[in-house]
Amino acid sequence: GSLVAAVLAPSGRLDKEHLGARVGRLSHRGEVCTMINKKYGEFLPSMQSAEELVAQVDGLAKNIDLLKAGIENEVQRDLNVAVAEFTELKQQLERDTLVLSVLKKLQECDTAIKECNSALLEKQYVTAAQQLEKARSSLRSLESRRGFELKILKALGTELTVQTQNIIYHLGEEWQKLIVWKLPPSKGSSSLEAVVLSELHLHTVPPQDEDTAVPPVAAVLQALAVLGELHSKLKDFGQLLLQYILKPLISHPSSLQPVPEEQPDVFILRFRSQEFALDESSPMEVFDKIRLVFEALHKHLLKVPVEQPGEGRKEGRVTLAELLGELIWEELSDCLIHNCLVNSIPTNSSKLEQYKEVIESTEEFEKALKKMHFLKEDTTALLKYACNVDSHFANKKCQDVIMAARNLMTSEIHNTVKITPDSSITLPELPDPGSGDHLKMLIPSNSLHNGTVNLGSESRLSPFTLCLPTCRISSSVQQLVELAYHTLLEATASTDLCCVQLFDCVRNIFQLFYEVVPTYHRENLQKLPQLAAIHHNNCMYIAHHLLTLGHQFRYRGTGVLRNGAATFVDLVPGFRRLGMECFLAQMRVQKGEILERLSSARNFSNMDDEENYCAANKAIKQVLHQLRRLGMVWQDVLPVNVYCKAMGALLNTALAEIVTRIAALEDISAEDADRLYSLCRVMVEEGPQVFTPLLEEDKNKKYQEEVPVYVHKWMTFKELMIILQANLQEIVDQWADGKGPLAEEFSAAEVKSLIRALFQNTERRAAALAKIK
Repeated sequence: GSLVAAVLAPSGRLDKEHLGARVGRLSHRGEVCTMINKKYGEFLPSMQSAEELVAQVDGLAKNIDLLKAGIENEVQRDLNVAVAEFTELKQQLERDTLVLSVLKKLQECDTAIKECNSALLEKQYVTAAQQLEKARSSLRSLESRRGFELKILKALGTELTVQTQNIIYHLGEEWQKLIVWKLPPSKGSSSLEAVVLSELHLHTVPPQDEDTAVPPVAAVLQALAVLGELHSKLKDFGQLLLQYILKPLISHPSSLQPVPEEQPDVFILRFRSQEFALDESSPMEVFDKIRLVFEALHKHLLKVPVEQPGEGRKEGRVTLAELLGELIWEELSDCLIHNCLVNSIPTNSSKLEQYKEVIESTEEFEKALKKMHFLKEDTTALLKYACNVDSHFANKKCQDVIMAARNLMTSEIHNTVKITPDSSITLPELPDPGSGDHLKMLIPSNSLHNGTVNLGSESRLSPFTLCLPTCRISSSVQQLVELAYHTLLEATASTDLCCVQLFDCVRNIFQLFYEVVPTYHRENLQKLPQLAAIHHNNCMYIAHHLLTLGHQFRYRGTGVLRNGAATFVDLVPGFRRLGMECFLAQMRVQKGEILERLSSARNFSNMDDEENYCAANKAIKQVLHQLRRLGMVWQDVLPVNVYCKAMGALLNTALAEIVTRIAALEDISAEDADRLYSLCRVMVEEGPQVFTPLLEEDKNKKYQEEVPVYVHKWMTFKELMIILQANLQEIVDQWADGKGPLAEEFSAAEVKSLIRALFQNTERRAAALAKIK
């Protein structure tokens, strides 16, 4: 069809048909116009009626607003009046309610006071106390209200106070009837006689014919608990119990035996004195006797339960034993520790094993008290102290050692003992360090590892090479060193902690000696030469032992001493210095006295004057006397080498001073020279005689012949004597161009000065002086 339309389209036939169809469709569109006209023609009237209706609604709304405003004004006015009336009524109601509650509390208070009075008359103490507490609670509630100040409250308060004191008085009388102390006349006496006379009577056994649900004891105690008076009553009871029963048992357990006696209506606790008893007793005996006392008290008094009013809970009930334990256990445990357990601490480590019995007894004692509820379950003060026995043993041992050491240090120094290289001192037997593998490490092998043998001749030392030379020391110092050895031996058998404490204690002994002895004996050490020498020997003796003291215990005991830290070598220089400083200070004093005596010799000038000669002679004799006296007081005290050095130094001081004084003279006459020579000869002859280090006279000659070794100015002095008696040629020969013995002792200037003083100015003197150069 589309193909035909495409062919016929150019012919015009198709256009005519399309026009007719279009005209037909236009005729249908006229209906639309009709509909629109109809719609708009009818809409206008309805719109007008709607506008009229809106106008009516607006008028009605205005009328409603006017009506609402009128209603609100009228109602608000009435509402304000109603609220004011309601508030007034509410306040009046609150006042009435408050007054009613106050009256109710007043009524409760009055009722409680009346019931308390009636219960007190019937000896119903618990009920009376509870009612009294109820009245007190009501009164407190009234007093807490602000704005109420009623006179009746003061009257009620006064009445409650009177009632409280009344019931407390009655309860106090009941308490005194229940618990009666019969004490000796002298109050506060803690002597054994007073304790034996003390008795405790408990009238807590109920009569057999009385049938009561609550025992009288419990009623009295409960009433006291309600009123808050039980604490003070128990506190006083506990202090008396401590003073007259428990503490005496701890202090005199062997002399006192508790005797509980139960009668039909009373229980009595008294003591029986045990004469001829031992002073010392074990903690087990103390614990047994105290437990006996507590078991008796628990049976007749301390097992009574009490509770606070109003709680009414089983778990809130506590026994009297718990309350008493809280009050006195701290003081009782301290007394047990310081007066019982402390004394039982062993003083020897070998007895520590036996102390297990004390620990077990302490544990059983605490368990028994806990079973009676006297102690809380977590209370272990006694057991902790007993279990810490190692520390307490160390502390006690250290304290005893320090006290013993201090007594030795403050004792007299002049009580001496003689020490020789081969002398044996009373020391503990120490172990052989060669036992074990340590010997293999310490002893060197004579043969080398490759099998070759050392062909060199071994030089053997004297067995006394490292020994202390013969001298005298204080017996107290010897005992002090023995104490140190025994303490260290004790340390090796102890635990590590105890070992360290004892080792430190030994170090403290020597440090204490270093500080105490020079201070305590200062005056004697400064004034008395013999004590200074003994103190010097004491310090050297201690230093000698300190060198090996720690090493001797290295292979014995615990690892604390094995690790090499246990040494005393660091103290050695201090002790040597202490001894030397003391002795050198005494030497300076003696040198000062020698120089002071020689200063009275008038410079050895003008010896032809008899007075001057006598003064010089006297000075020489005084010096020799001083040296002889020192030689005697140091004899057999100082080691021989120290003795000779000391005496040599002092004699050297005297000779050097004489040489200096004579060499300084400007004019020496022939007579002066003779007298000076005679004085010097006295020194040369008698000076060596002061060297007497040993008691045996024949043995001292050796040291007297060795005087030039110890007196540096000896040859100088002898050369001076030669000059005083020689002529010019002999002096020149002695000089020998600066190579002779005279040149060894004097300088050229000193020799020339002596020549000028001895000889007149002549050509021969000038020639001699020319050769001295």
